[in-house]
Amino acid sequence: MSWGDQVFRYCERAHDAAFWAEPFNAASNVGFLVAAALGAARLVRQNRSSAPAERTSGAGASCLVALVALIGIGSFLFHTTATRWARLADVVPIGLFMVAYLIFALRVFLEWSWNRVALVVVLFLAASAVTAAITCPTRLVGLTGYVREPCLNGTMSYVPALATLLLVGSLLRERHPAGRQMLRAAGLFLVAMLLRWIDMKTCPWTVLLGHPRGTHALWHLLNAATLWVLLRAAIDSRHHRRSLDGC
Repeated sequence: MSWGDQVFRYCERAHDAAFWAEPFNAASNVGFLVAAALGAARLVRQNRSSAPAERTSGAGASCLVALVALIGIGSFLFHTTATRWARLADVVPIGLFMVAYLIFALRVFLEWSWNRVALVVVLFLAASAVTAAITCPTRLVGLTGYVREPCLNGTMSYVPALATLLLVGSLLRERHPAGRQMLRAAGLFLVAMLLRWIDMKTCPWTVLLGHPRGTHALWHLLNAATLWVLLRAAIDSRHHRRSLDGC
């Protein structure tokens, strides 16, 4: 297989190789850019109202804002070109954001040592790799064989991220305002995951403008809302705890 091979796995695209075969999925990535823009504007406002000594404390949050923008760009590339290289541009920023936010939450919100943070990150990466590798039988081939594909339409790989949001949010709930924000984000993310999972199943009931659309675009929009809630918690953290010095 080459990096230019196309990937067909969404209701809206079906087996159409055209650049604009997924107009709703592609356009909905503007949600990530809006979330990043709101985060950047919030950082600028806080810097203007902060003492000079505090203006360098938002570097970690700035990295998170940049990653959200990259998520939108990478996802747009994937839902237009639908190639293997664009798939990489889609998933890498998502993975980087999850790890970066986990480190930020453990260091800034919980104030854990780097040794404890490193251990949790390793466990998170291992859990993500295991869940991403889990496959489920999807259709019978012949009399005994089944085609196996990633479970829950590939959504299984996000289960560790949801579990981490719930766990860290619960630990923070009574000791840091970010805890409630993370739990709200977990609720949004759970609904978003459900919409991602049922994308192909909803093809017959989501025909719009003469073409099935599925629910993947709604996954993008709710996921963008989730990231905005998380960004807001990270940006506002300087008012409660010390922040990171950089990415």
